[in-house]
Amino acid sequence: MTDVALTGAKGRMGSLIIDEIRNSPDLKLVAAIDIVGIGEPVLGDVRVSAAGDVRRVLRESHPDVLIDFTVPSAALDNIHAAADNGVALVVGTTGFSEEQFSIIEDTIKSAGIAAVISPNFSLGVNIFWKLVEMAARSLSDYDVEVIEAHHRRKKDAPSGTAMRTAEILRRCLGIEDIRYGREGMCERGREIGVHAVRAGDIVGDHTVLFAGPGERIEIKHQAHSRSAFAAGALRAARWVVRAPPGIHSMEEVLASS
Repeated sequence: MTDVALTGAKGRMGSLIIDEIRNSPDLKLVAAIDIVGIGEPVLGDVRVSAAGDVRRVLRESHPDVLIDFTVPSAALDNIHAAADNGVALVVGTTGFSEEQFSIIEDTIKSAGIAAVISPNFSLGVNIFWKLVEMAARSLSDYDVEVIEAHHRRKKDAPSGTAMRTAEILRRCLGIEDIRYGREGMCERGREIGVHAVRAGDIVGDHTVLFAGPGERIEIKHQAHSRSAFAAGALRAARWVVRAPPGIHSMEEVLASS
């Protein structure tokens, strides 16, 4: 049995993760934390605790792993709290600055805990990244663009998945220039274009377009439901409690589980 604490418990992802835990006999929710719905029951006898009490809640509930789907500023506090209590981490929060991620790396290293940090926990997206890498190595002289679309309430843009995709392309193609949208007179150079769409209730679409003389190739992933992300996060939670200290990728989880 893996005991799970969850921050962002009342959010979209939090609610789906709780549903997945409810149907998973090997997982037990021992703490639920958020800034809203304080005191509300979520699963069994677990009620929502206030975000400001995260350290006390982790100390008293003794989870094996903390799953965090919040916002960067809150996630930093939650990661520190998990580190202080020796709790493993699964972090799906996106939008961290370079400085924030550096703090996270130092915190996890100093505490000697294991963490899986990924902008996307779905199996499909992780296969999508492998296909993008394969195509990039074969189409090095093609123009390449990344287009992502999400619901109108998503705060960070471009998405963490799009940024990871752009980083894969930059590494494979040796292109340093990333252009976030275009406007005015801007003839294309050797660059990676990244474009974000925010509209309606789109769960998450990511497309990489390779265009060359007389043809183009598109590699696309569309999420129909957030349940794929929730299932992947719990797969990571099961894996990380037995992982060595340090920050791990979802690719490692999928390769060994």
